Amino acid sequence: MAFNFGAPSGTSGTAAATAAPAVGFGGFGTTSTTAGSAFSFSAPANTGTTGLFGGTQNKGFGFGTGFGTTTGSSTGLGTGLGTGLGFGGFNTQQQQQQTTLGGLFSQPTQAPTQSNQLINTASALSAPTLLGDERDAILAKWNQLQAFWGTGKGYFNNNIPPVEFTQENPFCRFKAVGYSCMPNNKDEDGLVVLVFNKKETDIRSQQQQLVESLHKVLGGNQTLTVNVEGIKTLPDDQTEVVIYVVERSPNGTSRRVPATTLYAHFEQTNIKTQLQQLGVTLSMTRTELSPAQIKQLLQNPPAGVDPIIWEQAKVDNPDSEKLIPVPMVGFKELLRRLKVQDQMTKQHQTRLDIISEDISELQKNQTTTMAKIAQYKRKLMDLSHRTLQVLIKQEIQRKSGYAIQADEEQLRVQLDTIQCELNAPTQFKGRLNELMSQIRMQNHFGAVKSEERYYIDADLLREIKQIRHLSTKEMKYFLLGLPISS
Repeated sequence: MAFNFGAPSGTSGTAAATAAPAVGFGGFGTTSTTAGSAFSFSAPANTGTTGLFGGTQNKGFGFGTGFGTTTGSSTGLGTGLGTGLGFGGFNTQQQQQQTTLGGLFSQPTQAPTQSNQLINTASALSAPTLLGDERDAILAKWNQLQAFWGTGKGYFNNNIPPVEFTQENPFCRFKAVGYSCMPNNKDEDGLVVLVFNKKETDIRSQQQQLVESLHKVLGGNQTLTVNVEGIKTLPDDQTEVVIYVVERSPNGTSRRVPATTLYAHFEQTNIKTQLQQLGVTLSMTRTELSPAQIKQLLQNPPAGVDPIIWEQAKVDNPDSEKLIPVPMVGFKELLRRLKVQDQMTKQHQTRLDIISEDISELQKNQTTTMAKIAQYKRKLMDLSHRTLQVLIKQEIQRKSGYAIQADEEQLRVQLDTIQCELNAPTQFKGRLNELMSQIRMQNHFGAVKSEERYYIDADLLREIKQIRHLSTKEMKYFLLGLPISS
C-alpha cells in the first residue's frame, strides 16, 4: 500500500469521504430504491418495472466499503454501475440488463458550474480581494493551508460565498492509493454480504435466530431457504456475514437466487428498515467484475486523485489479475484500512497458532509411534528366537535315528570353518567375553555417568550366556540355524 502526500491533482470531485467497516467490494454511495408490494420468485416480469421482488432498483457496486457519494445528477460509485433488473421464476426469461458506469469514476456534466468553482478556488488560493490590503496575502496562505488539509472555508470576495474545502479537492495532500482484492464469485453463486453491528460471538450464538429472521424478511416463503456461507470478525465490534438463498421449484429442482436479485430486494426501503432493526449497517454483493468494467474503472481516475498518481498506482500493482487500486482519502480511511489489516493479521496469527498446535500434537504422536515400533521390533526378535528353538527341537525329533547324509556332511565342514573363526582371539567369542566383562563391571561399579546408562534385555543376556556355554559342535549348528542335538 502506497501513501503519498504528493502534488495536487488536476481534477476535482465533490464526493464526501466516508468510512465503512467492510473489506470486500461493495457500494460506495447511496442507492435509490422503489419498494414494491409483492415478493415472488415465480411471477414473471411483465412491464420491466416490477421485478422478482416486486420492485426495480439500480444495484450498488464498487470497491472497498465506501469512498463517498456525489450530489446533483451524478451518483456515487455505489450507484455508478447501475443495473436495471427484472426477474421471473424458473421458466421465465430475464429482462434485458442495462449497465452504466458513473459515480466516482465519471465526471459530472455541469461544466459551467465546475468552471466557476475552479475559478473561485483559484481566486481563494492565489488572489483573494476580501480586505483590499496586504492582509489578503496572509488570507491566501491560510486558504492554501486549508486546501492542503482538506477542511475549512476559503473566503476571497465579499460578494461571493466562500469556497468549501473538502478532502476531495484537488489540492488536498492527504491522499493515497491502496489495493483491494477483487472477488471471483459469479452472480449465480448468490453471495450477499451483510455487515452487523454486533460481535462475532453474538452472531454465532444466535445464528439460527438470524437465519429465521432473514427468512421472515424474505416474506416467509416456504420455497426459500437462507444459508450462511461464512462469518468473519471486523474491527469496531462488527461482523461480516455472507449468505445465499436457495429457491426450490415445485418439480423438486433448486437453484441459488442471483446475488443481484437478492441485493435488490434488501435495498428496498421497507426491507432495508427491517434489516437495520436486525443490526445490519451495510449490505453488498460479492460478485466478480467483467473485463469491460475493470477497464472502465482503471481508465478514469477517481475524483480528486492526480492522474499521474493513478497511473503510477496501476504500474505498481503487485498483482493486476487479483488486485485493483482504490483511493484512500484522509486519515480516517487510512485508519480504517489499518484496523482491517490488524484484524487480518490477528486472524492469520490465530490460524498459525492452530497449525502450530496441530504440528506439536503430530510430533507427540510420531514419538509415541516410534516407541511402539521399537517395542514391536524387540518383541518380533524374541518371538523369532523362540520360534527357532521350537524348530530346533522339532528337527531333532525328526532326524533322530537317521545316518548323516551328504548335505549334512557339507554343513559339518562349514561349521568347522565357522568354529575356527569363532575360536580366533579377535573374532566373535573374544568379543563376547569382552562384552561379558564389561557387563560385570557395570553391574559392580554402576554406570559411569548418571545420565548415560546402558541396559541389556534379560532375554538377550540369557541368550548370550547360553551361547558361551555351547560346545564347538553346538555352536556350528546354532550359527547355521540347524537343530542342536542333545
